[in-house]
Amino acid sequence: MMLIQRVPTCPNIGIPGKKCGTIILTAEELNCCRDAVLMQFCANKLDKKDFFGKSDPFLVFYRSNEDGSFTICHKTEVVKNTLNPVWQAFKISVRALCNGDYDRTIKVEVYDWDRDGSHDFIGEFTTSYRELSRGQSQFNVYEVVNPKKKGKKKKYINSGTVTLLSFLVETEVSFLDYIKGGTQINFTVAIDFTASNGNPAQPTSLHYMNPYQLNAYGMALKAVGEIVQDYDSDKMFPALGFGAKLPPDGRISHEFALNGNPQNPYCDGIEGVMEAYYRSLKSVQLYGPTNFAPVINHVARYASSVKDGSQYFVLLIVTDGVISDMAQTKESIVNASKLPMSIIIVGVGPAEFDAMIELDGDDVRVSSRGKYAERDIVQFVPFRDYIDRSGNHILSMARLAKDVLAEIPEQFLSYMRARGIKPSPAPPPYTPPTHVLQTQI
Repeated sequence: MMLIQRVPTCPNIGIPGKKCGTIILTAEELNCCRDAVLMQFCANKLDKKDFFGKSDPFLVFYRSNEDGSFTICHKTEVVKNTLNPVWQAFKISVRALCNGDYDRTIKVEVYDWDRDGSHDFIGEFTTSYRELSRGQSQFNVYEVVNPKKKGKKKKYINSGTVTLLSFLVETEVSFLDYIKGGTQINFTVAIDFTASNGNPAQPTSLHYMNPYQLNAYGMALKAVGEIVQDYDSDKMFPALGFGAKLPPDGRISHEFALNGNPQNPYCDGIEGVMEAYYRSLKSVQLYGPTNFAPVINHVARYASSVKDGSQYFVLLIVTDGVISDMAQTKESIVNASKLPMSIIIVGVGPAEFDAMIELDGDDVRVSSRGKYAERDIVQFVPFRDYIDRSGNHILSMARLAKDVLAEIPEQFLSYMRARGIKPSPAPPPYTPPTHVLQTQI
C-alpha cells in the first residue's frame, strides 16, 4: 500500500498586503521498481489549429496520483506544421510514469504549440502501463477526444488518433550494482603547491599548518577522501603535488609524489595522504605555474589500460587559483572523457574560478581543437561556499563531500552505458562453515 501524505497549505509570503497564493506539498512513497521504458508515438489526422498552417503538435503525459490528481511526468518535442506527426522515442522510468503500478491511469493530452505559450488543446486519451506493454497493436491506437467538442457536436467522432509505435523495457542498473559486482574505484589526489597559496608558515596562507584545526586543503582532502576510500578495497591512494621546486636541485615539477617515492606514490588511507601532504610542505618550495594537464595525464595513463569496467579512476585536484595551461588541460580532459575516469576540482581561497567553471562543462561541453568531450567528467566546487559561519567544520565537510561526489555516480554510469558494460553478478553472501559434531557410539 502506498503512503500519501498531504502537508497543510502554507501561505506564500511575498509583497506585504498582497496575496501571493499558497503552496501545497503532496508526498507519495516511491515504489522500488527499477525498470525504464523506451516508447515512441505517432499521430494521424489531428485537428487543424493554425489559421495559416496545420498544427504544431506535442504530447503531455500525466501520472495519476492516489488522491485522484495528476502530475506531469513527460513532454514530447514539438513537431512543426503537420497533422500526422511522428515524435522521437523517449525514455522514462516506470516509477515516474506510474510508480510501478501497472494498472494506474496514465493520461495523455495533445496540444498545438503556440509561440506565446497559450497552446491549443486538441484532445486527450487515457491508458495504463499494462496496456502500453502490449506494444504496437490494435490495442494501442487511441482516439484523441476533446470533451468540449464531443458535448457540443452530435456527429463528433474524435480529433485524430495517437498510435504507439514501439515499447521496450530496460532494467536500470545503479552505481552500487557495479560496486557490488566487483568494480574498483581508484582514488588519486593532486595538490596545488604554487606560491600564490602563500607562505605555509604564515596564518594567511591557504597551506598554513594550524596545530588546532585543518586548513582548507586538509578539510577538502579529508571530506572527500573519507567517503571515497570506502569504495576502494586496498585504500592505497596515489598522492601527487604540482607547481613546486623539489629538493635538492630546485627542479620545478608538476607531477611529484607527496611521499617522495615516484616509483610508488601510494599512501595508506586518507590519513597517509594527510601525513605525506604535511611532510611535503616542509620540504618543497612553493613556486608555479598552475598546470593541471600533467596530473590529469598521469591518471589517464592508468585508466587507458583498464577499459573493461573492472576499475574506475577518480582524480581530486585541490587548487587555489587561475590555471596556467588551459589549452593543454582542455585537451587532456577531452582525451580522458573516453576513459573510465572522473575529475573533481575543489577551489580554495578567494580567487575567481571562471576557468574552473568552464572546465566543469555543465553548460557547455569542454572542447579542444574542434573536438568535444565525449561526456562530462569534471565537477568543480568552490570551497568557500562550504565554510560554515558557525565554525562547525564537521558540517562544512559533510556538505562539501555530498556536493563534490554528487556527479560521480552518473559520470560512472555514462561511461558504462556508452561501452555497453553490464555489472557483474554480486558474489553470494558469505556463510560461515557449520561445524558438525561427531559422536562415537
